Amino acid sequence: MSGAQQRFMMNKVPLVTLAFWIIKILATTVGETGADFLNFNLGFGLTATSLLAAVVLIAFLWLQFRQNRYVPWIYWLTVVFLSIVGTLITDNLSDNFGVSLYVSTAIFSVALAITFIAWHRAEHTLSIHDITTRRREAFYWLAILFTFALGTAAGDLVSEQLGMGYMVAGAIFGGLIALITAGYYAGLIGPVLAFWCAYVLTRPLGASIGDYLTQAPKDRGLGFSTTSVSAVFLVIIVALVIYLTISKIDAVEKRPLPAE
Repeated sequence: MSGAQQRFMMNKVPLVTLAFWIIKILATTVGETGADFLNFNLGFGLTATSLLAAVVLIAFLWLQFRQNRYVPWIYWLTVVFLSIVGTLITDNLSDNFGVSLYVSTAIFSVALAITFIAWHRAEHTLSIHDITTRRREAFYWLAILFTFALGTAAGDLVSEQLGMGYMVAGAIFGGLIALITAGYYAGLIGPVLAFWCAYVLTRPLGASIGDYLTQAPKDRGLGFSTTSVSAVFLVIIVALVIYLTISKIDAVEKRPLPAE
């Protein structure tokens, strides 16, 4: 390429709209119920479920990295399986290795902080609106994986270990998201900080919704099957993704990058 030429790439992630947060919460809930469906309903067990989910996630990450622009169905399937794998990482630490939820919450908080520090040192930004290089995208997906694992640990800590129940836990995390939203619109919280805080908190919010819908009444749930809940939420996700694909309302315009 000559010096006057430029390489154009599309942003690899969507604009953050209301549809983004709706799909994110639904995907989080599907991650919770989907992991339970494979683990318990189909009898795969935690180890086999974890391996299967990891393989599928790697396949979708490979597909996502091969794109040069944001493709809604690939992006959101990657998010769904990151949600499932993030859930299973925390479940494995708790169930197979006996790691306390206090400890796993602290571990994933530190891991997420280290990811952000490394991302900022390498790219001098944590912008979630300008994911236009492979390195930025790698940091982006790693951060998302840790937000799911952290959200799972924090959600289980509040709802189960602290005994607050799924409705109370959901109300707590929903209230925190509302406070962050208010702080953002009041100019007290920057957009990047507000986004990542909300991204972490929507994980336990979605998980609390999923657990409340599927857990037995004796465990303060409604007792719906994980199959039906997962199916209904997946149908909604598919409908929204089709809408976004057709309308392109969450696609970012092309932007130039320096010539290689």
